[in-house]
Amino acid sequence: MTTQAVPLGVAHFSAIALPPLDFVRAAAKAGFSRVGLRLHPAFPGAPFYELPAGSSAARDVRSALADHGLSLFDIEFVVLSPDFQPETLTGMLEGTAALGAKRLSVCGDDPDEARLTDTFAGLCDLCAGVGMSVDLENMGWRPVATFEAALRVVEASGRANAGVLVDALHLFRNGGRVSEVASAPAGRVAALQLCDVRGQAPMSAEGMVAEARAGRFAPGEGMLPLADLLAAVPREAAVAVEVPIAEGREPADHLAHLARCARHVLGGHNLP
Repeated sequence: MTTQAVPLGVAHFSAIALPPLDFVRAAAKAGFSRVGLRLHPAFPGAPFYELPAGSSAARDVRSALADHGLSLFDIEFVVLSPDFQPETLTGMLEGTAALGAKRLSVCGDDPDEARLTDTFAGLCDLCAGVGMSVDLENMGWRPVATFEAALRVVEASGRANAGVLVDALHLFRNGGRVSEVASAPAGRVAALQLCDVRGQAPMSAEGMVAEARAGRFAPGEGMLPLADLLAAVPREAAVAVEVPIAEGREPADHLAHLARCARHVLGGHNLP
């Protein structure tokens, strides 16, 4: 398989100012073959979009995906807080499943791990009903701060459609190792998000948030061992890029740059 043949996705957060229809078109022009869409707020006031089932907006996005040969891989981003109720997502999940979405990305923001595990398992059950899976992503400023913690919750849930989302920044900045990813149980790592970082890891929660939202670089422009990480994830894992756009840059140029950089990293990894 040539590196050009490796399906490469891009997360909506990379150009979140673009509505879903425009984002799909821009991603296709940049050379991506998968997209993620942010259809749920990651935090209060965070940008997101809605695609209600049967709406003209949803039909337009579905047509654009088909016309450009793209697939909708995942939906972002749900925060599992102590009071989160999975059934509140029923409408969104039914609508996005109809668009072909395969997975839902979440993070764990409940310090009671037993309760969080029950919540996560309930969400997995809800997603299974529409043919979707759920990926738990670790973030250093949340209770599920490490890859190890995310994998522990996923395994404890006992759900076949539960996985860990490996984000390169969150993995390495929070003490994760390539060996942990490589030794994860089969099927648990189904998605990888690529980006790069420079300099020392921030120590405060505020610094971690700032870096995650505005301090990422395109793959290969920093110091992370991305080739080693690519070698550690299962061959069937979906690979995407998540690097928010810098102020003043055109989305088309930004997405094209991300695609070029990611392809270069993939090529250096010499995928079969």
